[in-house]
Amino acid sequence: MKKRNKILLICIVILLVIYAAGNLVIKNIESDLKELSTLEITDVDFSQLKNGTYKGSYAVFPVDVEVEVEVSDAEIQTIQIVKHRNGQGKPAEIIPSLVVKNQSLDVDVISGATYSSKAILKAIELAVLQK
Repeated sequence: MKKRNKILLICIVILLVIYAAGNLVIKNIESDLKELSTLEITDVDFSQLKNGTYKGSYAVFPVDVEVEVEVSDAEIQTIQIVKHRNGQGKPAEIIPSLVVKNQSLDVDVISGATYSSKAILKAIELAVLQK
């Protein structure tokens, strides 16, 4: 009987640890998603940028983005997505072409891929602001 009680106690402790770890993971995910939903993107005056390649990245679960921005003659020429871990955000990969077309970070996010859209825009912003 004592052995049975020890096994039961161990099982209860294991379940409590799993429950606590699960809650912690869920809270971290919710925090990251809130950060993405409220993420501010600063529009940058691209005409003030020097010629060159600007590299930037932004990561917050579940999105991780790396970009390379080519600037020539005070305009964004190309934006390449080097890495995009995105879950369901693949449609947001159109964002760089919209930024190039508009020469602005003030573009609409892609419905259904809002988190990836914002992360891509933030990576571009961080890239061009670092030089």
